[in-house]
Amino acid sequence: MPDGQPPVYDPNTRRAPLRPITPHTGTYGAPSDSGASGPGFKYDRATLEQLAKDWNDMANEFSDDLVFATAIQRAKGPGLEYASGGNADMINASGNALYSTLMARKEYCRSMAAKFQAALGKYATTEETHTTDIKQTGGSL
Repeated sequence: MPDGQPPVYDPNTRRAPLRPITPHTGTYGAPSDSGASGPGFKYDRATLEQLAKDWNDMANEFSDDLVFATAIQRAKGPGLEYASGGNADMINASGNALYSTLMARKEYCRSMAAKFQAALGKYATTEETHTTDIKQTGGSL
């Protein structure tokens, strides 16, 4: 090592580079303009759509990883002796834990995406209601 410095571990050298996080516009902690009271989020339609897509994309990544966890769950020992079998049992147990963790994370991501989809539905309903009200008063959009 140059200058006798120990190596520095960089986790980004062992995996694909992370995608940049898309900033989302919105506010938190202020009541919405719809008259609802209490804290909450306010996002525009494009942000809600992007958030739902991001959560679904992350769930898809967890789904892809489940394939690898399944391979770990089914690992076999290299030989027929006790040590190989015991090692395979421990690897299988790790695969089972990995699989259940990935499945839980995938389900969480899907539920978050569903919440943003539901918010989009409410957004569309509110927008339609306001459009109808404006048209009834003789206005136009």
